[in-house]
Amino acid sequence: MPILLFLIDTSASMNQRTYLGTTYLDIAKGAVEIFMKLRARDPASRGDRYMLVTFDDPPYGVKAGWKENHATFMSELKNLQASGLTTLGHALRAGFDLLNLNRLVSGIDNYGQGRNPFFLEPSVIITITDGNKLTHSSGVAEELHLPLNSPLPGSELTKEPFRWDQRLFALVLRLPGMAVPDSEQLGSVPTDESAITQMCEVTGGRSYCVRTQRMLNQCLESLVQKVLSGVVIHFEKSGPDPPVIGEGHPQPWHSCHKLIYVRPNPKTGVPVGHWPIPESFWPDQNSPTLPPRSAHPLVRFSCIDCEPMVIDKLPFDKYELEPSPLTQFILERKSPHMCWQVFVNCSGKHSDSAHPFGYLKASTTLTCVNLFVMPYNYPVLLPLLDDLFKVHKLKPNLKWRQAFEMYLKSMPPYFLLPLKKALRMMGAPNLISDNMDCGLSYSVISYLKKLSQQAKIESDRLIVSVGKKPPQETGIKVKNHSSALSLAHRRDFKQLLQGITGEVPLRLIDMNFKEFAGFQIALLNKDLKPQAYRNAYDIPRRNLLDQVTRMRSNLLRTTQKLIRGQDDDYLHSIPVGQMGNYQEYLKMMPSPLREIDPDQPKRLHTFGNPFKQDKKGMMIDEADEFVTGPQNKKRGNTGDLNSGTALKRRRSMSPLLRRPQTPPIITNHVLSKGPAGTQGQQGIIKPIPLHKGKYIAVCVLMFINIVILQFKITVLCVCVCVFIYSCDTKLNFQHHQCHMILQKSV
Repeated sequence: MPILLFLIDTSASMNQRTYLGTTYLDIAKGAVEIFMKLRARDPASRGDRYMLVTFDDPPYGVKAGWKENHATFMSELKNLQASGLTTLGHALRAGFDLLNLNRLVSGIDNYGQGRNPFFLEPSVIITITDGNKLTHSSGVAEELHLPLNSPLPGSELTKEPFRWDQRLFALVLRLPGMAVPDSEQLGSVPTDESAITQMCEVTGGRSYCVRTQRMLNQCLESLVQKVLSGVVIHFEKSGPDPPVIGEGHPQPWHSCHKLIYVRPNPKTGVPVGHWPIPESFWPDQNSPTLPPRSAHPLVRFSCIDCEPMVIDKLPFDKYELEPSPLTQFILERKSPHMCWQVFVNCSGKHSDSAHPFGYLKASTTLTCVNLFVMPYNYPVLLPLLDDLFKVHKLKPNLKWRQAFEMYLKSMPPYFLLPLKKALRMMGAPNLISDNMDCGLSYSVISYLKKLSQQAKIESDRLIVSVGKKPPQETGIKVKNHSSALSLAHRRDFKQLLQGITGEVPLRLIDMNFKEFAGFQIALLNKDLKPQAYRNAYDIPRRNLLDQVTRMRSNLLRTTQKLIRGQDDDYLHSIPVGQMGNYQEYLKMMPSPLREIDPDQPKRLHTFGNPFKQDKKGMMIDEADEFVTGPQNKKRGNTGDLNSGTALKRRRSMSPLLRRPQTPPIITNHVLSKGPAGTQGQQGIIKPIPLHKGKYIAVCVLMFINIVILQFKITVLCVCVCVFIYSCDTKLNFQHHQCHMILQKSV
């Protein structure tokens, strides 16, 4: 499960803009997203773990660690801001400490017991910076220095802050501010000349000097190929050089930091191995402490040709070397049967002894070079085991046992357990007794157990602190250390102020200018930091004009209000997300005056559209006319004279169309003679229901046809028809009245 840690430079210099129109910080954020998309193409990326660390002061620099999910990682990445110093050394130390948080708890480093390449947490640290000077609170540094003190217990067991499965790569952004002609050619991206380059080479990585967006994409594709499972080993030549074949080579193959690939098991996905790489010291049971080890083991190889040795059923580990000058030199010899033995100095019982534990050998196809890890001092062990199975038939004599005992005494004690496991696999389980110890003293074992418990507590503490925001600075209380009355409370304060401005002569009597020695302006807006400037030279250059404006406005203000820490322009500078919050602004407005005409229907404020109407309480009838009242309420019986639920037409809002309101129902006149009461009751014809647009339209059209026949005015007909049909007036024609009018017209 590879760990990908992004170390983003959040110093103030990352705000500079490039020829693309974006800042360096924006380019860094985009580079992380592009890398994740490229990495997602590989099926092995499902187990990746992403972490995010910035240049902020610890512990606030860790934005996403062991417990944060992918959504938190992306959210913290988008919210990064550049406003600080280039504390690269402290940020690198924080990143390495974050990666080493659980190593002592899990025992993956196996201190004092050999280095197991198959016990690893492959990690890639990708640093994106602008390569400017390294700045910190005490000044500017020319070289990169990582702090020696670490909060992690057990960090003194390793000389360097990193481990052999952690590699550092740096993307140094050198994009210019002005567009330049595109004269670049696709090829290898050169390394940068900044201070981080040497650190990258020490860990087995490299730096990239990025000058264009095209080069950045090329570097990201290269970095995706670097996410591999393996450990870095420092190979160094020992003894004379081999015979020169062909052209002579320079010396870089003599010493190089290179990765060996540790392939996971295809079935389980976990690397499997048998033999460790020896330590550079002999474990002593009388020693109370362990000597610190280097992060990368120093493996020496001898250029003396020898034949590879192997016997049946004996397990061995095979690791492929990363392409390097050393691999190229071995492959050019074109000898697949030739091997060079490897060993670690001071790994034997005596300080000057060192026995081989494996060999370097080219593949049969001469395409790569492999490191074969065998049992310690395998040239002695393998002939003994071969005789045990072929000559003695698992029944060794006394001479063989004595030779085997001598070999076990010359072998480091931590090789006993894997050797016993290998003999069990080969069918000889009882050759090594069970009472053999690991070679460490009791005090060392107790110390390692104590460190594991302390590391667990420290791990939990650091995990909880991840994601915490730095405390916001609030207003500063000003304490009056003088017994004299403050200038602001004096009655003649205005006169003193006028004296300062030059309107009247200045009086220096009873003026104590030192009563507020540590005075700082307290801002009403908590989002702004208090400006604790006691020296004018502490003010940044970009804030000089704003600071002078604030000081002048505070000095010349003669009202009794509090001192203001912001100008009027700042009051209108609000975030985009709050620009449409008009309701909050209305709450601060004074209550409006009452309306002149209380009968006018109240209209909601529509903020820009005075003709917008509230249609929630309206219903539409057949003539597209609005009727007030709830829509689910049944319409009253229009034939009932005393009904109070008869619907009223809404009064027109136009002053030209207003008419006095009429009763909702008008009784019809009668034609027959008789008593008024009787005639009024018997001759009543049910009124036409209000708002029957169809009947009204028919009557109007008949009337218009008659007018057309008499006066032959077609234009008037069209105008009257449109006007009558569109007006919102109350027409209530009865059938007999319409008939009489039509007869008279004819």
